[in-house]
Amino acid sequence: MAISQQVLKKIEIQKLKGIKDLAIDFTEQPLVAIMAPNGVGKSTILHALACINKPVAGSPNNIDYKFPTFFIPTTHSFWNGSSFNTEESFRNGAAVTLSHVTQFRKDADRWKPRYDTRIDRYVSYIGIKACVPQIEKESKASRIQFNTTNALNDVQSNRVRQLAGEIMNKNYTAYSEHLTGTQKRYIGVTAGGINYSSLSMGAGEQRIFYILSEVIKAPNHALIIIDEIDLLLHQVALLKLIKKLDDLARPRNQQIIFTTHAQSILSLPIVAFRHLYQTPTKTLSFSKTKPDALHRLTGHQVRPLELFVEDNLAYALVKKICSEEGLSKYVSIAEYGAAINCFTCACGAILSGLDNQDNMLFILDGDEYPTQAEKEDKIARVLTGTTQAHDAQRTVALGRITQFVLPAGAKPELYYHSLICALPDGQLSIEQQEVVDVARQIGNPGDAHYFLRDIIERMDWQVEVGLSKLVDLVALLPEWHAIKANIKAWLDLKRDDVIEQ
Repeated sequence: MAISQQVLKKIEIQKLKGIKDLAIDFTEQPLVAIMAPNGVGKSTILHALACINKPVAGSPNNIDYKFPTFFIPTTHSFWNGSSFNTEESFRNGAAVTLSHVTQFRKDADRWKPRYDTRIDRYVSYIGIKACVPQIEKESKASRIQFNTTNALNDVQSNRVRQLAGEIMNKNYTAYSEHLTGTQKRYIGVTAGGINYSSLSMGAGEQRIFYILSEVIKAPNHALIIIDEIDLLLHQVALLKLIKKLDDLARPRNQQIIFTTHAQSILSLPIVAFRHLYQTPTKTLSFSKTKPDALHRLTGHQVRPLELFVEDNLAYALVKKICSEEGLSKYVSIAEYGAAINCFTCACGAILSGLDNQDNMLFILDGDEYPTQAEKEDKIARVLTGTTQAHDAQRTVALGRITQFVLPAGAKPELYYHSLICALPDGQLSIEQQEVVDVARQIGNPGDAHYFLRDIIERMDWQVEVGLSKLVDLVALLPEWHAIKANIKAWLDLKRDDVIEQ
């Protein structure tokens, strides 16, 4: 039976080059970006993913990537001991396999399992080689003669030409293929009345055509892998390209996994980001995180007390608590993003052996993972191992994680909004009363996260200013004492040591 509807769900690497004990999920968005400093192993992950499937029968454009292509045995390494799992789902005729796990490993002379047992899938790998301009590949220094052998007017080619024009802000009126006497092929375009081939294209322009062509010609449910997608591209062109790739991949259920160093794309909601961080014992993956928390894990200490929070609302809440306690000048606050990153951050600090760990506190918003059992489970997924030393590390990590105290089942933004609405009239300043009146007008913004955002927009505040003003209002209520209790108690414990410094 023909295999179809393939989805790569995750990869779990036990050991591969310098990567150790790493798990990455790929199901959040069609586009997944892997980000990390140089040398952590971004390209290694892509190389492994390129080899996990066998080509679809009868597909002439589908290359059969095999491990020796990327993991070439050398004097220094035969790659023995390499091991990783992939989890994929697919339809095999009428039957659906929801969770098919394959263990890839190299024990001796060859990789296992056998290549012909891999799951069928169309895979296209676009590596750094695709960045090299055609003119730099060309060895001939004399006149190059070619004939236009193929005007690319089919539906796919016209789509490539159209999208490339939108990305490059050019009006390409023709797209064609040229053939030299030595059978070398070059693409060619016409723009602004000028004809030119890829020999005269800028490297970024050439790569945009190449990437779009690969994605558009790939079938539904294909896996497209792109190394260093931002290489040679201007920021504006890069953002446009990623948006176009999402437009192409999403309706056709394609997955596009790429590496990048471009911080400019972090604001794109259409991309699932996986930030990698290497500790001495394992490689950590953060989801939906922000760079500042990761920067701290490199060892740069700013102030003696370090608090890590989910988002800008939690930042404003902690800032208010520190101000009330008279400790603001001793505290640095970093955002780690999604709640799940709290556990990765706390464990990452332990695994990295960072100094000042006793003065770090990792704070959850209070709505996700509120119970001790849930926290223990998430910590165990990051800090694996069965020895007493591992148990001790997990205990330490658990002790460094706390949360704002909210009513059971409460959503933070909705709860804080309800508190603001409950402030008594007649006891507020004119400005405060206006904010409360605006808050009371917001009954159903469509998403619980928007209860405070809509107040800020209606008041025409900058986000940071608005959150600070809203937190000031929440702090007027008796519930504030419960909300901040855990953080206040921790700060009280640290007060004498910090002030002595």
